[in-house]
Amino acid sequence: MIRVLIVDDHAILRRGLRALLSDAFSDVQCGEASNAEQAMEQLGKKAWDVVLLDITLPGKNGLDFLLELKAARPKLPVLVLSVHPEDQFGVRVLKAGAEGYMTKESATEELVSAIRKILAGGQYVSPTLAEKLALSVRVRKDFKRMPHEMLSDREYEIMCSMASGKTVTEIGEDLSLSKKQSAPIARGS
Repeated sequence: MIRVLIVDDHAILRRGLRALLSDAFSDVQCGEASNAEQAMEQLGKKAWDVVLLDITLPGKNGLDFLLELKAARPKLPVLVLSVHPEDQFGVRVLKAGAEGYMTKESATEELVSAIRKILAGGQYVSPTLAEKLALSVRVRKDFKRMPHEMLSDREYEIMCSMASGKTVTEIGEDLSLSKKQSAPIARGS
């Protein structure tokens, strides 16, 4: 039996993934969680073989949850399935401990292959992400990283929120920050 925990805030997607996995694996048991808190509850109730994790979750974001999950269960394989392109989060989630990253636009056969590979003890990266990883470890004098690749995970999350048009107040609420917790923002410069 294969036990898969699906962590995504969209009920339709969770249901679709459950149906896809039931078709692909003869003996699969799926659990669902719509946020990090529910996922932690599910992790405490059962032993799972793999977690399918969305990066964009309400409350605690998927990247923070991935770090928490890996700290609690370092050997539990995680496949991140996200709407975000690989160049935005692929390398970050692999560095955070995920066994794979793929976009929700991927073919269903690719998802099933990725899960099989991860369950067999491997890691899954698409050819595009593999090339990006290879370039990131290449040592050349003329190779420079893009500015956004040098940001911390939290800085990158804030940058993405700002780029999506969120206000400072909305970003603070998303990150569970109050005005008392945050440092003043320098003006000018």
